[in-house]
Amino acid sequence: MKIRAALAALTAALAFAACGGSDDSKSTGTPTADAGKQLFVQNCSNCHTLADADTSGQVGPNLDQLRPGPALVTHQVTNGGGGMPAFGNRLSPEQITQIADYVSSVAGSK
Repeated sequence: MKIRAALAALTAALAFAACGGSDDSKSTGTPTADAGKQLFVQNCSNCHTLADADTSGQVGPNLDQLRPGPALVTHQVTNGGGGMPAFGNRLSPEQITQIADYVSSVAGSK
């Protein structure tokens, strides 16, 4: 009986989460992901292509093709390298995490 109730609660939670809560079709649905997207557009869009963010920068790697994980994004954004400037002194660790989580969750998804 407890399992059935737990499954019902889980199903309801998943259905609610799938609704998103925003009419903006470009919204990722969570405040953290939306913040990550906004930070990406503000700081990374001139150089990087990422379909979800409607960016088509040609200087840095195409992130949809690269599909980097959060650890790689965090490292690159914090330290820079390969022509990319470091943002560790411009963005907070929380902002860098938001960008990393956003990019790694949407890269290659469109």
